[in-house]
Amino acid sequence: MDTSIAQGLKLALVSATGLSKDALHIYIGMALYLTVSICIRRFRPCLGWLVVFIIACAGEWVDRRDDIASFGYWRWQASVHDVLNTLFWPTVLTLLGLLSTDKR
Repeated sequence: MDTSIAQGLKLALVSATGLSKDALHIYIGMALYLTVSICIRRFRPCLGWLVVFIIACAGEWVDRRDDIASFGYWRWQASVHDVLNTLFWPTVLTLLGLLSTDKR
C-alpha cells in the first residue's frame, strides 16, 4: 500500500507533535476558527464555523480518495467522526457567540 502525500503529511504531523489524529482535528479546527475570527477583525461566529466546516469536508474528501485507493471503499463513518471532532469547539463558540449577540 502506497501512502499518499496527504497521508504522509498527516503522519509526519502526528509524529512531530506526539498528538493523536483525533486531537489534531480538535486543535486544527480551533486554530482555523480563531484565525478566521482574528483576520476578519470582528467576531462573526457563523463565518468562522463555515470556513472550518468547508476545510474539514475538503480534508475528508482527500481521505475518501485515499480510502478508496487503499481499501476499495470509503470509510465514511471515520470521516463523519473526524468532521464532528473538528467542528465540536467551533460549534460551541459559535453558539455562545450567537447567544451573546442576541442579548445586546
